[in-house]
Amino acid sequence: MENLADRLLKQFKGDTYVYGSGVLEHAGRLAAGLGTRAALVRSTYPGSDSPVAVIKASLHAAGVTVVGQVAGAQPNAPREDLARIVAALNTLDYDLLVAFGGGSTIDAAKAAGVLHTLGGEVDRYFGVGQVTRTLQQTGQRLIPMLAIQAAASSAAHLTKYANITDIHSGQKKLIVDEAIVPARALFDYDLTLSMSPAFTADGAMDGLSHCLEVLYGVCGRDLYGRVEPVARTGIRLIVEYVERAVLNPTDRAARTALGLGTDLGGYAIMLGGTNGGHLTSFSLVDVTTHGRACALMNPYYTVFFAPAIEPALRLVGEIYRSAGLITVDTNTLSGRALGEAVAGGMFALSRRIGFPTTLAELPAFTDAHIDRALAAAKDPQLRSKLENMPIPLTVEMIDEYMGAVLRAAQTGNLNLIKTV
Repeated sequence: MENLADRLLKQFKGDTYVYGSGVLEHAGRLAAGLGTRAALVRSTYPGSDSPVAVIKASLHAAGVTVVGQVAGAQPNAPREDLARIVAALNTLDYDLLVAFGGGSTIDAAKAAGVLHTLGGEVDRYFGVGQVTRTLQQTGQRLIPMLAIQAAASSAAHLTKYANITDIHSGQKKLIVDEAIVPARALFDYDLTLSMSPAFTADGAMDGLSHCLEVLYGVCGRDLYGRVEPVARTGIRLIVEYVERAVLNPTDRAARTALGLGTDLGGYAIMLGGTNGGHLTSFSLVDVTTHGRACALMNPYYTVFFAPAIEPALRLVGEIYRSAGLITVDTNTLSGRALGEAVAGGMFALSRRIGFPTTLAELPAFTDAHIDRALAAAKDPQLRSKLENMPIPLTVEMIDEYMGAVLRAAQTGNLNLIKTV
């Protein structure tokens, strides 16, 4: 399975991406040719000084001078951190942006690179293609980025997405644009050995959700054949190894599997787009982590989407059944019954890794979060998530049908989910 994952990632990124165990020292080789004066946006988690020293030495050996360092972002890339990073970058004379850290730091660095070059407030770039549109209008070019990932999670180092959060309103929004894909990327899977069990589980379930939601969204479309091997391999790697990595964080085989699986999640979201689980997660940033929110919501959206995604559900059901998470033969089921069986397997995996399975289990969750999630689904800047759903919803249908999914997730009662 790891060999297939490797072939798929090579197909995805070719020589622009270096990944695996002990590859951090290749940072300089990747940076060569992109620029000679690097601004380094870096995470500052305990122990991060050591890998940063390796990165800086590798850059120096390749003739790249680090002209300044900027502390990265907190989880979910708050707007305040983005503003701070932009202000610091504006004082530096650099022609290469190097981002080192988890998804939040890389997301913030992507957005900061846009604001450093194009100016304005980040709000104007939320949605799909707004950066490219502005670049075309102004004739400007973004400074190239080398993204160095430190966590098996969002695959921000590989993708066109940058999530930025308004902490005060509790709402996350998204820049979606090919222009912000890092020119080069590196991920030394050994860096993930320091991820805590909780962070490990969060990141893994984010990557699994990428694969799952894209697979659902392309079901019945021509793109399904291209997405299927990517999603199937990513889901299988994560389902089979996440509990093992949570129980034994120093298990290198499990760490490699999760690195490959979440990277394939990045490939998946470059082929298609996420939908229900991610859309709702953007309104839960103040009550739980992103990976937990996606893992919690996706079983309920699975039941809702079930009549439209049977081929995908048979594939996913077999993976969960092979892992001992589903006991029934999903090949004998169809429609909603199939969806409920697969959702049961998802609930079982969440319980094994200590995740909640209902919104009511989140200590600070209130009915106001449902209202926020429904309002966000109607926001034109988040329209892509709605459009990616395998069962298309108009704005007029959101309260009735998505509202039912959210109330089911609040209580755990699958019977509340309505069929379109």
